[in-house]
Order: sequence, then structure tokens, then C-alpha cells
Amino acid sequence: MNALRNKVQLIGNLGMNPEIKTLDSGKKLAKMSIATNESYKNAKGEFVKETQWHNLIAWGKTADIIEKYLKKGSEVAIEGKLINRNYTDKEGIKKYITEIQVSDFLMVGSKE
Repeated sequence: MNALRNKVQLIGNLGMNPEIKTLDSGKKLAKMSIATNESYKNAKGEFVKETQWHNLIAWGKTADIIEKYLKKGSEVAIEGKLINRNYTDKEGIKKYITEIQVSDFLMVGSKE
């Protein structure tokens, strides 16, 4: 049960091409976002589609594979954990960020 304490699984489409950075240490970082969609009928019987955006990061070999195979629009299933961090911007305002650190992913969309 310990593995379930901070676990996220999502299926969605990349909203941008992955942004790849190589740090001074040589470690690779991939940043991207995915959209998940949920559809339902409201009280009036109208069909409603809601989209949620999620920020993702991936490190090392996972980032290498993401760089090679994923692009904007790719449909993926991801698994990872929630990461919360904060920083102070140039104006001195504290900003909070929630990201999903990807540990594994699967390409589920059709081949082009």
C-alpha cells in the first residue's frame, strides 16, 4: 500500500512539444503539459466537455524517450507522483506550482 500514497495516473494529449533541457550535471529534464477530457450531460440534458490541464516533468532516461517519441497532440498514459514547489518571482511574489513527476508512460494513440 505504500506505493499508493502519492500516485497519479492520467490519459491525455500533449498540449505542446516537450521542452527538453540538459542541466550542467548532464541530467536531462523534459517539461510538457497534457489535457484530460471529461464528458457528461448537465441538468438540462446538454452534453458538456471539460478539459483539465496538467503540468508534467520527467528526468533522465524517461526524458530521453519523451524527447525521441512524443510531440504535441500525442496521446499518452502517464504514471507518476505529485510534486509541489514554490519560488519567489522577480517582483517578490511567492508562486506555487503543482506538477506531476512522470515515472512511466505509454503511448496509446494511433501510429501516424
